Amino acid sequence: MALDVSTNDASALTDSDLDELASMEDAFSAGQLSKAKEDWVLITTARYGAALHGFTFSTLERIGGTPCVLIGLMSVKRSSKRDQVLRGLVGEAYHRALMAFPDEDVVVGCRFVNADGLEAFKDLREVTPAPGSSAVGEERAWGRRLAKRFGVDAKYDAKTFIAASGSADGYLDHESSKPEKLDAAVVAMFEAVPVAKGGAMVVYGWTMAEDLLKLGKR
Repeated sequence: MALDVSTNDASALTDSDLDELASMEDAFSAGQLSKAKEDWVLITTARYGAALHGFTFSTLERIGGTPCVLIGLMSVKRSSKRDQVLRGLVGEAYHRALMAFPDEDVVVGCRFVNADGLEAFKDLREVTPAPGSSAVGEERAWGRRLAKRFGVDAKYDAKTFIAASGSADGYLDHESSKPEKLDAAVVAMFEAVPVAKGGAMVVYGWTMAEDLLKLGKR
């Protein structure tokens, strides 16, 4: 059975739609998803048949003139098909970006609470922050811009890219099917995130125009 990925306006979601999203996993409540409906423009769902396996709230916009894909919230069901679902959701985001911003380099940003979620960014260039490197100048500036857009700038540390709170409003919820293969340095980087207190790390990367032509192709 093929994975069916589709995108619609988030504003069109009904209460029963929100209940279905909330019932997939317990990472996000119906109340959190209702807020996401108000905060983000697009809702993307991934299904095998009638069964929901993942969803994303996102928007495409420009920040300071630069095209951006902003993932406000993503959740992938803990199933044997979760890797395919993650690829499907991310691929749909790239496709939408290609349609909206042809021939342009695009920033992709999201909040994360663990290294597992960063599997979604494996095709991006210059993923920031990264273990073993110290972000400076424009890299930190992008972190601040995204933190402000995600509404977590009040308790955001520009040096570490960590917001002491804000994950309650959304992050990329994914559990790796092969945790033993996660980069140990990336796992260690996330140890500083106060997840129990609602903290999250703001991470972004770039897809060049020539990459987007491949990543966003259907």
